[in-house]
Amino acid sequence: MSTDYAYDEEGFLWPFFVFTLTLIITIPLTFLLIKRSRDPAASFPRIQTSFKHDHTDTVDTLRKQERRKDRKLWLFFAVIAGWAVMGYMLYLIQTTEAPTHKLWNPYDILNIPETATEKQIKSTYKKLSLRLHPDKAKPDPSKNETIEDLTARYVEISKAYQALTDEEIRNNYIQYGNPDGKQGYSINIALPKVIVSDGNGKYVVLLYSVLFGVLLPYLVGSWWYGTLRRSKEGVLMESANRIFREYKDTIDEGGVITALSTGKEYEELFKGDKADSGLSKVESRIFAEGELSPLAGGLSVKDKEKLEDLDSGPRRKVLALLWAYLGRIELDDAELNKAKFAVAPIAHSLNKAFNAISLAYMNTGPLLASYYTSQLLIQALPPKSSPLLQLPYFTPAVVKAVEGDSRIHTSVQSFMDRPDTKRRSLVVGKNLLSEEQYREAVSVAKQLPFLRVAKAYFKVTGERFIVPSSLVTLVVKGRFVPPGSEKVPDIDPNDLEDVDPAEDDLDAISGRKTQKLVGKDEKTGKPIYESAETEHIAAPLAAAPYFARDHSPRWHVFLTDSKQGRVAVPPFTFAQFDRPIFAADGRTPTFAMQTLKAQFQAPPQAGHYTFVMHVVCDSYVGFDTKMEVTLIVEEASKAAAMAADDEISEPDEDSIAGIMHAAKGGQPKKRKPAKEDDSDSDEESGTDDEDDDTSATNTDTEPEN
Repeated sequence: MSTDYAYDEEGFLWPFFVFTLTLIITIPLTFLLIKRSRDPAASFPRIQTSFKHDHTDTVDTLRKQERRKDRKLWLFFAVIAGWAVMGYMLYLIQTTEAPTHKLWNPYDILNIPETATEKQIKSTYKKLSLRLHPDKAKPDPSKNETIEDLTARYVEISKAYQALTDEEIRNNYIQYGNPDGKQGYSINIALPKVIVSDGNGKYVVLLYSVLFGVLLPYLVGSWWYGTLRRSKEGVLMESANRIFREYKDTIDEGGVITALSTGKEYEELFKGDKADSGLSKVESRIFAEGELSPLAGGLSVKDKEKLEDLDSGPRRKVLALLWAYLGRIELDDAELNKAKFAVAPIAHSLNKAFNAISLAYMNTGPLLASYYTSQLLIQALPPKSSPLLQLPYFTPAVVKAVEGDSRIHTSVQSFMDRPDTKRRSLVVGKNLLSEEQYREAVSVAKQLPFLRVAKAYFKVTGERFIVPSSLVTLVVKGRFVPPGSEKVPDIDPNDLEDVDPAEDDLDAISGRKTQKLVGKDEKTGKPIYESAETEHIAAPLAAAPYFARDHSPRWHVFLTDSKQGRVAVPPFTFAQFDRPIFAADGRTPTFAMQTLKAQFQAPPQAGHYTFVMHVVCDSYVGFDTKMEVTLIVEEASKAAAMAADDEISEPDEDSIAGIMHAAKGGQPKKRKPAKEDDSDSDEESGTDDEDDDTSATNTDTEPEN
């Protein structure tokens, strides 16, 4: 038995092959094209505002250009070509007639019924052999017959006759369906024969050589070296190295901005003569006298000296434009203004690399400077400027009317906490805000997501005590309370609890589900929790009218050692939350209690550890929280002994043991009233009423009831 390979001479199989191959390639490319064509920010809620500044059109144009970068032209044409090829292949499949292969049947060949007798079989064969014998038969030109056709026909009837009369051949026919016995396999290759015949084979070899010898290595190499060129933050390695050389332990926000100007990514914006054109004009504007700061650009004397020490070129222009952007300086030149808004998103992406470098050193100062720089870049504010400038229509003159000669800036929250009449009297008037502008500013302020921390504590899931080297969870409870919110409801004490999931609830343990309060037990008064699907709700996109990107705010939670100035627990980043922040109208806050969790390993020695907890928002200035939290780590043996002591107690009167004890004449003790278990870092002390409970630390702005 042998295997025969044959090409698709009928042209029926190869469209299936091409269709399948094209389908495998085109479907993923189509999904990729749809994903890139879709605006990622479209699914995020937005802060509702009608505010537009003088360069809103320029900022919107830059945002659209960034979205178009993801829509590769070659990808579009590749998808179109793929679907066109698949359509043509489907047409061929529908119109090409499939070849039919009849089973070998000796009765059909002899044209006799299967009920024919042996005499009839011999008679029919004799007549056909006389007519088709090669020595006697003559081809009929009208039927395009040839000698070969007649010979093949004669051989066919001879085999059919033998299959019906010869016992051995008949057995072959019955067993294998062929008088010649068992046949070999025939495999059809789904390629037209013309491809490898008539001298076309060399082109097929050339095609395979190009595909697998040139194109495939090129694509793999491009991907591989492309990954090596960039860090995991998406920054060019050369830029990351330059930023690394600018790092200092004492760096501040101005120093970070200077470091970010070293990026190689800016070179595409300032090629050739663009590197120096307009530089003197930009510098003269940022060095001019400012209304709220000595220099209009908001840079310090030290920052000015750093800028002036740079040689003329792309980096000096980038740094000057960054200060012009942060100071919201009008440059009176369309190209310079566009470049001013274009450099800020690049600097923001480079700031991710500086943040990673700061984390490698674990110094608190540079890490905070990185987060504060992110806030400044998104809000277009210079360092140490008033947070009020984040509000629409607020100018230095309006800020000065609010703050007066005070050296301490007024936060958005502090301004909005004042009575409306007081606010209005300060900012509405000639050369200040109009009534309409004031209402718009207040409306935006009341939509800003300020996370007000209510409580922070430590716990170990399933345990009452924290022992050395255990896996500790930092639980942060807080509510989004926008500045100026009215009728803020009191905190429900049950919302401050973090209930451990059941041991068999794998979804809740893995984080796919959360514990949801569904009611209270009528007898004990304790809250009842059930597992519910975890929601992933994003905060509204940052209100950043000057930033030429759509940015989703992120909150970073980390612990530091204030004595050493070091980061004790690296940041955990939160961009989505488990409860709605605003109602369906996008304006009314829900005041729902949010839960943020971060896990880390406890110190290896027992003791009391006091940390400073930072909750930093990367998008808004003055929306951060800083508070002390204390982690109490017990000795493992002491914790075990305390747990054992708690388990040994007199039987309660309503327990089975208590009833049996009373039956014997004993006096069971009364059941103690249930206490709220706060499971914080001081839960090891047994109660929340103790004055030395520093783990359950509350902010001043979020009172507990």
